Amino acid sequence: MRKYLFSAGFALLVAAASVSVTAVVQPAFASEIKYVVNGIPITSGDIAHRAAFFKLQHKKGDAKEEMIDQTLRLAEAKRLGIRISDQQVDAAYQRFASGNKMPLAKLDAIMAQSGVTKEHFKEFIRAQMAWNQALSARYRSGEGGSVTEQDAVRRMLDKGGAKPTATEYMLQQVIFVVPASERSATLAKRKREADAMRARFSGCNTTREFAKGLLDVTVRDLGRVLAPQLPSDWAEQIKATKVGGATPTRETERGVEFIGICSSREVSDDKAAQMVFQAEGSNDKDADELSKKYVAELRQKAKIVER
Repeated sequence: MRKYLFSAGFALLVAAASVSVTAVVQPAFASEIKYVVNGIPITSGDIAHRAAFFKLQHKKGDAKEEMIDQTLRLAEAKRLGIRISDQQVDAAYQRFASGNKMPLAKLDAIMAQSGVTKEHFKEFIRAQMAWNQALSARYRSGEGGSVTEQDAVRRMLDKGGAKPTATEYMLQQVIFVVPASERSATLAKRKREADAMRARFSGCNTTREFAKGLLDVTVRDLGRVLAPQLPSDWAEQIKATKVGGATPTRETERGVEFIGICSSREVSDDKAAQMVFQAEGSNDKDADELSKKYVAELRQKAKIVER
């Protein structure tokens, strides 16, 4: 599910990098309110930016309808308590530039020259990340097509496969808290402190002892987590870290963090089967249909006013 949404959401063609950075920058679009969706305005500028995005992708689409859908997705994510920080969006924007082998300045130029703007693309990224979490939450909860543990096992065995195994991790999260008001002044210092503690990490039993003499350090036992349940932004680092070690530190909206790997083991049970089935057994078509169904439900309940 997560893999599908990000591949679909970040379908900007690498060929876009060939846009000349010396081209004339597109003029700014006017911002006249065209639609109000559940009290949230959509401007003519928003629609024009999305139309330019489709053109950049060499993709057909109705920019107006897409902006209405995006507004509904973001509102639903907000209702569910899902918040994507500016730092997360900026990091994703940076990864997109790196993945397409271009400096940020060139990506910024492409966004400006094409009429998309980096602000519109970043809001698109925010919406995709939020919708990914909202859709995954519904998928796991059993709404709209989820499978029970027993169903997952039955389907796999029916296809002639053995009950799958999954790695189960025991994890511990360490957060060097940085208040938003102090971020610019203290983040670098906190990063050095977190790196120093992470270098001394030798297992989860001694973490709290190390943290005793440090200010504003939170240690959380995350318990047992199956590999398919790992947060997407930490998963690769966790999988690459040996038991008894800790992931590299990362700057987050809370401050500076790392995750300790207390233990890991391979498990084969109905819960593992369910997680593996939902992470790997579903295909892009399944995810697309679930997303469309969810948005259709939101549209039925929405108040959409054309100005």
